[in-house]
Amino acid sequence: MTATTDQIDLDFVRPHFPGLQSKWAYFDNAGGSQILQGAMDRITEFLTHRNVQIGGTYDTSVAAAEALMAGRKAIQTLVNADRPEEIVFGHSTTALVQILANSMRSQFAPGDEIIISIGDHESNIGPWDRLREFGVEIKFWPIDKKTQKPRLEDLEPLMTDRTRLVCVHHVSNILGQANPVADYARFVHERGAKICVDGVAFAPHRAIDVTGWDVDYYVFSLYKCYGPHNAVMYGKYDLLAELDGQYHYFYGKDKVPGKLEPGNPNYELAYSATGIVDYLVTLGEHEGAQGSARDKILAAYAAITRQEDVLTDRLLTYLRGRNDCRIIGPDSNDGSTRMPTISFKFKGQNSGSVANAVEAYDIAIRFGDFHARRLIEYLGEDGGSGVIRVSMVHYNSAEQVDRLCQALTEITSESTAA
Repeated sequence: MTATTDQIDLDFVRPHFPGLQSKWAYFDNAGGSQILQGAMDRITEFLTHRNVQIGGTYDTSVAAAEALMAGRKAIQTLVNADRPEEIVFGHSTTALVQILANSMRSQFAPGDEIIISIGDHESNIGPWDRLREFGVEIKFWPIDKKTQKPRLEDLEPLMTDRTRLVCVHHVSNILGQANPVADYARFVHERGAKICVDGVAFAPHRAIDVTGWDVDYYVFSLYKCYGPHNAVMYGKYDLLAELDGQYHYFYGKDKVPGKLEPGNPNYELAYSATGIVDYLVTLGEHEGAQGSARDKILAAYAAITRQEDVLTDRLLTYLRGRNDCRIIGPDSNDGSTRMPTISFKFKGQNSGSVANAVEAYDIAIRFGDFHARRLIEYLGEDGGSGVIRVSMVHYNSAEQVDRLCQALTEITSESTAA
């Protein structure tokens, strides 16, 4: 039976994830979530019945092309894009941002500026920072150390008539707070620049609306959204058409998005995206939603939010109640804007030692800088093996959070006594 404190029907949700039959309580989902059976089924179906190159006229090749387009259309619905050609597949967010940076390079002249949030994962910093060698000036948008959020009043003095691009995270994989990317996009566009948003730490938890937010580029990883190791970049079609191709020379500017998928995307993994969307639609129906697939996805994410609010509030309440714990990021969940990705440190204790000790309780958590090293150093949290991070999703339960809290109490008490 689902615990009364859970706000989603876990008896319905959890059987969709074969990996949850393990003994482990997985609390490292920000590094990679469990995969849906439906996504696995699409991979198997493609490799069994459609495993040929697209572009042929025989029926198996046509079926392969249909599978790839079905994956694009599924992500189009998921992110609320205008057309499937705005969906670019790649093997990781890191790789896709590198492709984007390479594709935009000719649009920058020496002295042009790119502004990057210091709070970003290195995936949305390093590829842009390497453009310095071509004369591009890189500026860093600071995180306000009191609120631990990027503020527009700190961005404004950085922007000039040479600013071409602003790169920012929707949610920091350390701080866990959703930022108002629609406000950021409006602000940036009013000043004549474009915006690239890293949505990796947002996408598993809340509905994406690239059209409503008016972002130019939005990138996230499907393997952190219940799929296989694959990733997606949304880009406005007209902007994708302007990018330099990264494929063969005869892939013209109008070959969107193929010119940005060198070697072609992984067909079976792209097709598996239909399994992710089908699950969300089914979850929305289970919640009583009717109407379009998009309507059902929104209902699914509403249910996901309710469940994750319970998990987030439960863990934050425990951590706030300890006088030896420092929460990194907001310590409350105002307006359901706090994702269940929660980082913290215990006074006088090594984060790695604590995280490793938790494994004896069949609970998986992580520690370190999580490839947001510049942020960890900026906040002065790089000592003691970095931070402990607990990252939950909707298939986690309140009972599992209670188990974690009990384990942390026992481990830190033993360490203090020793």
